[in-house]
Amino acid sequence: MLVNALDKVIDPELNISIIDLGLVYDLRVDVRAKRIDVDMTLSSPACPMAAMLTGHVKIAANGALPGFDTTVHLVWEPKWNADHISEAGRSILGW
Repeated sequence: MLVNALDKVIDPELNISIIDLGLVYDLRVDVRAKRIDVDMTLSSPACPMAAMLTGHVKIAANGALPGFDTTVHLVWEPKWNADHISEAGRSILGW
């Protein structure tokens, strides 16, 4: 359910979901604490869309699990590269 919600968050430059781009590294849900933690990266630390993307991730996660508090952690290790893109993402890109 959570992955499906995040799959709807689209990278505005490539027009592909952050899931298919491989930007989401880890999802943790603590049901007892009603907390969601998302570890994700960006294609570049200088990405001008960082605030927008992390905001959309929070909205999508909170929509999937109402009443939960979502924290997005931007991580830079491992460094993102095209190897993280899913087969569906590669198909969308025509690779």
